[in-house]
Amino acid sequence: MNYEQAVAYIEETPKFTKKNSLDHTKECLARLGNPQNHFKVIHVAGTNGKGSTCAFLTSILREAGYSCGLFTSPHLVEINERFQINEVNIDNDTFLAAFQKVKALADELVAEGSYHPTYFEMLFLMGMVIFAQAGVDYVTLETGLGGRLDATTAIEDPAACVITSISLDHMQYLGDTVAKIAGEKAGIIVPGVPVIFDGNDPSAAEVIRAHARELHSPFYEVKKEDAQILSNTASGIDFSLKNQYYGKDHQEFHIPFIAKYQVMNAMLALKTMEVLQDQIPVAIEHVRKGMSATRWQGRMETILPGVIVDGAHNEDGVAKFVETAAHFQQEYPLTLLFSAVNDKDYKDMIHTICSQIRFRHVVVTQVGGYREVPEEELKDIFTREGCASVEADPEVEKALELALKAKGEDGMLFCVGSLYLVGEIKAAIARRKA
Repeated sequence: MNYEQAVAYIEETPKFTKKNSLDHTKECLARLGNPQNHFKVIHVAGTNGKGSTCAFLTSILREAGYSCGLFTSPHLVEINERFQINEVNIDNDTFLAAFQKVKALADELVAEGSYHPTYFEMLFLMGMVIFAQAGVDYVTLETGLGGRLDATTAIEDPAACVITSISLDHMQYLGDTVAKIAGEKAGIIVPGVPVIFDGNDPSAAEVIRAHARELHSPFYEVKKEDAQILSNTASGIDFSLKNQYYGKDHQEFHIPFIAKYQVMNAMLALKTMEVLQDQIPVAIEHVRKGMSATRWQGRMETILPGVIVDGAHNEDGVAKFVETAAHFQQEYPLTLLFSAVNDKDYKDMIHTICSQIRFRHVVVTQVGGYREVPEEELKDIFTREGCASVEADPEVEKALELALKAKGEDGMLFCVGSLYLVGEIKAAIARRKA
């Protein structure tokens, strides 16, 4: 197979397999020679903020001179984005070599009358092979869905477990309350391994604390009140920490993101590096430089001057987007480019956005293939919610042109509602620059 055929094979995998147990994933790792034993892992779970926290950790470790792998999902444009080595996406040859190794294992298993690895397992196993062959020191590893039964939880001896904010999402799989979902996320905790977690939701925090105590794992709770935001501008956020970090009070940091929620993800990464100081020595100067240099796709990411894309697609994510947009609408006229897929509560998303933000203009489009919501339906909802100027185009690239024109020289454009939308916009902009 060539690269394109390998990608097509992986994309077809869900059609002929089902969820396997963690024992199966561990067996696959063993038959691949346990590549995960060649590096140490920082394992990250949560509803929102996993990828950003992984990005902060990776950037800090890189600044300190360590070689790092990053495994994350989903991808926005190309599947290779899921595997980074030293903050660079792997190339097609590296992807293909790892695929061929995992595909050979899958063929063996099927020939034995056993199971075929799932879509996510294929990618996870490939990641472990890729990082072992690259000889990285550390891997920041983002869970897929949940934690307790996630393929990534086959890693049995991480350096630390990090749990970001928890809210209602994927309820058909993880439970219908924050506490139940927290129980699934807390499933990544390993006996004796330190746990660093977002303690802002009391019900989630209690579940995580209880699970950590049960497993005799030291735990460290991080809360919003631990930080004070000093400035929040279009170039990023400056904040200070009220409590002692690295032995000092009132440390100051800069992050290149405009959304306040990224301060929490940065604090989780900072606390993780502090907890691991004996295992992974990193000077505070490297922490500060790494945080200010962090880049993360699709999460309040500035892709052109005054143009921000955000993959917010659940209640908590939309609430955080609204918080950011509300801050900037005091200074700039805002334009919105929106789309959503039909398994998300897009009517509530639109209501939340329109009830708190005033837009000069709204442009809607459609994304997600068979899950798409027709752009005319979205236009009708925005109109009913009181938006006076709403335009629709089914093609993302044309919708982007309309939105950029509406933004003008003096405004800000937010592109929100789906990671599919973010991916298509980034691909469109890459074509413009080519």
